Amino acid sequence: MLTGLAIRDVVLIDRLDLSFRPGLSVLTGETGAGKSILLDALGLALGARGDSGLVRHGAEQAAVTASLDLPDRHPALDLLAEQGLEPDPVLILRRTLSADGRSRAFANDQPISIGLLRRLGDLLVEVHGQFDDRGLLDPATHREALDAFGGLNGDVAAVRAAHRRWRDAEEAHRAAAEASRQARADEAFLRHAVEELDALVPEAGEEERLAEQRSLMMNAEQIAEALNNALTLLGGDRGVESGLAGASRQLGRVAGKTGELLVAALAALDRATAETQEAVHLLQSVAGEMETDPAALAKAEERLYALRDVARKHGVEVGELPALRETLAERLAAIDDSGDRLTRLATDAAQARDAYRAAAEKLSDARARTGAKLDKAVSAELPPLKLEKARFLTRIERRDEAGWTAEGMDRIAFEVATNPGLPPGPINKIASGGELSRFMLALKLVLSRISPVPTLVFDEVDSGIGGATADAVGERLARLGGDLQVLVITHSPQVAARGSQHLRVEKRAGRDQTTTTVVPLNDGDRREEIARMLSGAEITNEARAAADRLMANR
Repeated sequence: MLTGLAIRDVVLIDRLDLSFRPGLSVLTGETGAGKSILLDALGLALGARGDSGLVRHGAEQAAVTASLDLPDRHPALDLLAEQGLEPDPVLILRRTLSADGRSRAFANDQPISIGLLRRLGDLLVEVHGQFDDRGLLDPATHREALDAFGGLNGDVAAVRAAHRRWRDAEEAHRAAAEASRQARADEAFLRHAVEELDALVPEAGEEERLAEQRSLMMNAEQIAEALNNALTLLGGDRGVESGLAGASRQLGRVAGKTGELLVAALAALDRATAETQEAVHLLQSVAGEMETDPAALAKAEERLYALRDVARKHGVEVGELPALRETLAERLAAIDDSGDRLTRLATDAAQARDAYRAAAEKLSDARARTGAKLDKAVSAELPPLKLEKARFLTRIERRDEAGWTAEGMDRIAFEVATNPGLPPGPINKIASGGELSRFMLALKLVLSRISPVPTLVFDEVDSGIGGATADAVGERLARLGGDLQVLVITHSPQVAARGSQHLRVEKRAGRDQTTTTVVPLNDGDRREEIARMLSGAEITNEARAAADRLMANR
């Protein structure tokens, strides 16, 4: 609910801080006092279009701050979280408007876009009589309102799930058909490529092995020469092996005479001798494996070049050829199996469509029943509001298949006919200002318990009415205030007497400027204000007595 509104430098308002209570709050005042300025200021805080003409003459900028308490699990909390803002149940919306037309918006002191401010405002406050495209006056909200009134959210969820399964099945069939079409277009290429790869039989790691083998064979003579030289240096009469053996013999002759001095050295010579013998053995083994056959080299090179040529043709690395062969083979298999697979997928899509249609038709039937109940409930509220000749109609039309959505097959709109014999039309196009507010009052009374918007503002709801009709409007506003917070700007004493909070809008003329202010009224002040509304400029005792009677009936 709206708990406070702080206004700075808006038109005739210099500085104004208002507090609002739950229930029905009424704002009264003489014509021209500035009640519309309050609505303009509230509109700024809710994301309405900003006009530099709203900035008070001589001020650099206007500023409006709206303080709101959010109910638990309110959609605005989710919206704040989606935008990366702390979902605090106490929300402060602030809007500044410079004299040059620049505008800025904030939520809990965090900068936000005007678009986000408007989205938050739409979820929190609904104004009737000024913003004719918001709330239930926006046809886009009618489907959701009807579903909530009928408790159809479970049915809507089932339709959404069926729609998702249908669309997924359609997409699977479409993708498979496209893949089959593309595969058939490439079938000759695929068969040739698979046959070529089958003939080549590429193996994992083969390129590296062949490159190493090729390098060895190309340098075989140089490597063999190095191996032979190494073996000569290690073996033979004057080689390392012979020298190690001679050194061991020489030291062995005197080892008994040196105690422990030569033990470590002799052990090291023994190890060196063993390692040298191992090295000689390994070098002889490598020398024996060296391939010097030119035919073998040519064969390895031919194989390596063939692998690289095929890989280059397909734009892959040689090591990826085995996986490529499997992929191409799968595409060929898909061609062979495409007929059966496409048939299965088409059947799945058709069944999913039938399931969606069944769920959507069930929902449509439920909406038709709910619409009849809503029409009856709203129509029952119209005669006391001096709309006895008007009709309210929930129009539900079946869309063509191209228009089926996750919310069903229906196009839903609330319509009214204000005079007998005239066809119904959009509620915000047919009704006049006062009628529109009273239509909205009747509709909101019926939908109040399912409304996600906690605060309603009515302007001109009593336009052109008085007496019993005005009393009926006041009674309904008070009743609506039992479920929601309601603010109403009124010229009707019958309506004003029903308020649980009464604020009077006044225009005060000073030496240098005229300002608009708002004064909270106690019971005594309320009596005088309602008496003024009854009698005009001169307040009579009869008017005071009538005011007492009206206030006693609230």
